[in-house]
Amino acid sequence: FKDAVLFILAMQNSRNIAYILNRLHRNVLRNCPLPTTFCESRSFIVLSYNSPLFYGKASLNIEQGRSKESLKLFNFNSFSAFKPYATMSQSDSSDLVPLFSSIGLEETVAKNATRNAKFARTLVEIIKEAGVENGCPKSQGNLLYNIASKFPANALVHRPVLVKYVTNESVKTVAQLDGAYEYLRGVGSEPITLDQLESSAGIGVVVTGEQISAAVSSTIASFHDRLKEERYRLNSNILLGAVTKQLKWADGAAIRLELDAQILALLGPKTEEDLKPLEKKPKSSSSSAAAASSGGAASAASSAGTNSKSNKSNNNSNNATTTSTANAATTATTESETIEDPYAFLPKPTANNNVHTTVNFSDGRIMRIANSAAQLAQHLALTQGKVITRFPPEPNGYLHIGHAKAMFVDFGMAVQYGGDCYLRFDDTNPNAEKEEYIHHIEEIVQWMGWKPAQITYSSDYFQQLYDFAVQLIKDGNAYVCHQTKDQIEASREAREPSPWRDRPIQESLDLFDRMRRGLVEEGKATLRMKMDHKNENYNMFDLIAYRIKFARHPHAGDKWCVYPSYDYTHCLVDALENVTHSLCTLEFETRRASYYWLLEVLGTYKPLVWEYARLNITNNVLSKRKLNKLVTDGHVRGWDDPRLLTLAGLRRRGVPSSALNNFCREVGITRNSNTIPMHRLDHHIRAELEVKAPRALAVLRPLKVTVTNWPADKVEMVEAREYPGRADLPQTYPLPFSRVIYVEKSDFREQDTKDYFGLAPGKSAMLRYGYPITVTGVKKDNKGEVVELEAEYDPDFKGKKPPKGVLNWVAQPAPGVEPSTFEARLYDLLFNAEDPAAMEDWLEHVNQSSLEVLTGCLCDASLLKRAESGKTFQFERLGYFCLDVPDAVTVAAVEKALAAGEKPTEASLASLQKSEVPVFNRTVTLKEAAAAKAAKK
Repeated sequence: FKDAVLFILAMQNSRNIAYILNRLHRNVLRNCPLPTTFCESRSFIVLSYNSPLFYGKASLNIEQGRSKESLKLFNFNSFSAFKPYATMSQSDSSDLVPLFSSIGLEETVAKNATRNAKFARTLVEIIKEAGVENGCPKSQGNLLYNIASKFPANALVHRPVLVKYVTNESVKTVAQLDGAYEYLRGVGSEPITLDQLESSAGIGVVVTGEQISAAVSSTIASFHDRLKEERYRLNSNILLGAVTKQLKWADGAAIRLELDAQILALLGPKTEEDLKPLEKKPKSSSSSAAAASSGGAASAASSAGTNSKSNKSNNNSNNATTTSTANAATTATTESETIEDPYAFLPKPTANNNVHTTVNFSDGRIMRIANSAAQLAQHLALTQGKVITRFPPEPNGYLHIGHAKAMFVDFGMAVQYGGDCYLRFDDTNPNAEKEEYIHHIEEIVQWMGWKPAQITYSSDYFQQLYDFAVQLIKDGNAYVCHQTKDQIEASREAREPSPWRDRPIQESLDLFDRMRRGLVEEGKATLRMKMDHKNENYNMFDLIAYRIKFARHPHAGDKWCVYPSYDYTHCLVDALENVTHSLCTLEFETRRASYYWLLEVLGTYKPLVWEYARLNITNNVLSKRKLNKLVTDGHVRGWDDPRLLTLAGLRRRGVPSSALNNFCREVGITRNSNTIPMHRLDHHIRAELEVKAPRALAVLRPLKVTVTNWPADKVEMVEAREYPGRADLPQTYPLPFSRVIYVEKSDFREQDTKDYFGLAPGKSAMLRYGYPITVTGVKKDNKGEVVELEAEYDPDFKGKKPPKGVLNWVAQPAPGVEPSTFEARLYDLLFNAEDPAAMEDWLEHVNQSSLEVLTGCLCDASLLKRAESGKTFQFERLGYFCLDVPDAVTVAAVEKALAAGEKPTEASLASLQKSEVPVFNRTVTLKEAAAAKAAKK
């Protein structure tokens, strides 16, 4: 099989072994850093595990850890970087070195040119077009090399014209080539006007020595003072650039000579002072200060538990949080206000006539797809050059954090450039879509801070999509097929056409009309696009455009009984909505060919498609199928369970949407696939909440303390700060201090140690915002467990050195009246495995300790009054907590089902389980867990 390389990844004896089949030559592996073994009897090459196979510019890393069940079969011809070697061997490429050297290329450049077979073939074609197989001057050869590298792919038909200008010496500089490229890129494959091409490339323009001298003199005059001050230390390229702007087509060497001469005349020869090396300037302290500030936010305070040296900074005074809060404020401001443009690498709408993709057909045809100048002009007239993106979720489930990244990409780009982003519901499957999901998506988009320019539905365009389908049939690009799903898959594997592929056009038109009118049974016919059934890309294998579904559509009603497929709909609605940038994740990359093929054969405008890496986070799953399994099997309490990375779950947990957007910005929109550690998300949550969350005192595991020297009937109100250390936020709230208080059980030890700062017999600690107390007695139950402490407070502590330990506490609001109680839910990682999605037995790795429910927790009544839906507090020394409120859309769905006499789903009911007391969900701990720190190291 000359044109195919099969690559198998498997795991045997804990090692991955790659078998390169089909008599692959060993010299292909010339760049492989590890030794290979060639077995003549079996005709395969064995590579050591974790070794990369380099083939031209492409490489495939053989990763360790795949199970036998995850056997993969790769066809290398599906990767364009591998394709050239099917037609040009290494020996053929190496024979080209003399040819490339004959046009004046340096030997290393000539050799490098042969390593990329596609580029080498292009350069050979250009040499033949130029008629310089026997050699040419070096200056011409360099220009021909430049044409091979940079000529616009959408204007290849005009390449011989530019090559001729080079060989007849009308084009002599790279600047002229760049001018020609700019013109040709705008024209594309349409006819060119030679006068405009020559004007754009400066052909025939003569720049005299007098003009160069005058331009240099003018530039020297404008830089006169800097030259006198900095002399030869001033970078002369700055001046050279200024002259070149004035004389675009002048010879660069001539400008350089004149510039050097006039500088010499002005400054005279270089002196010893001019030749001294520049002194290095000391680094400013601002960067280090910013780094210190950033570090302060991530470790602002300790979690509940023992006071020790590790959290000493949180317990040495009532003002302990002043510094960390100020640092965190600086950090959050810096992160949220950093001015960057993560979309700068993407072409602007006015440049959307480059070749989007090249489709290689099995019969040797090549389709280079780009917008024509007329199509682009019409598009720009309709959009006024604005950036238009779309966020296109399917309304068949709840959104997760991966959709937060998609929103950041789609809405964020529109905001960055003052454009529009549409919220488009991709509702092509009436059996899977529900109004509940539509309302949820609209509400979550708003919560995330994004405002759609329009809310649209793919079903809004059903009539136009149907008309396009009829046009496809009439043009011979679609046919009605009666193969079943299994038959289509079998013929796809065999690369065999459908038996109905060549049925008469009129017959397909009549059948498609019968399908539309509901006269054909569901499953008995589909409309398929006539693409390329032998293509190496399965997404070009006559994809289904329409199928029959006798189902009422949530948005379109019962008008239709034929529904378009995703592959057919997505690209056409992008074109109909004049989307400039169709941004999606990398799993859609192989669909580029089918996306652009359909738009090309229908003659529509073509958006720019760009794929980015999807978001993967450790210790969780984002697959809709897996999320549904977790919910329906009862591993979690509904779609908005705070342990899930659904956006409803994250919101219920108390995560601010701004923290999610900051996280997405930091992750970026590159094409590099990787898995982001959970602690990076936690960092952004902490940084945001450290600034925004008001403080409160609570006790999760209470231990009673009786202050024996406090009057039994006395209650004193002390003043606590909502934002300690923040002069800009002076809000306070009252706390009762009485004879009976409660502290954390972990803040008392019977045995004291030097590095411990909590309570112990005879030892003192400070109550936050209150008084220092000293333990004078310990009461135990019949099991020997401590159940109560007796202590004395120091009424005259002011002016004295306070104890190092500072404790959170809650007091009885009145004699004999217990504080308010609540339930605390402490969440941990949902999976013990870092990458559960990659495991066959992924459910076996669910963390059974991912939820700890604490009852009998105590707080002051003022906290419950201050608590609102979605408001997160910092329980000092304990973590960030949010009042639990079930997802509003889920509540509405249950109420609607009950009103209609229907039974709500088990998942919905599970998420609405109510507690008899208020429930606070822990959003995130005050500092990073030790396990996460160890993972980073």
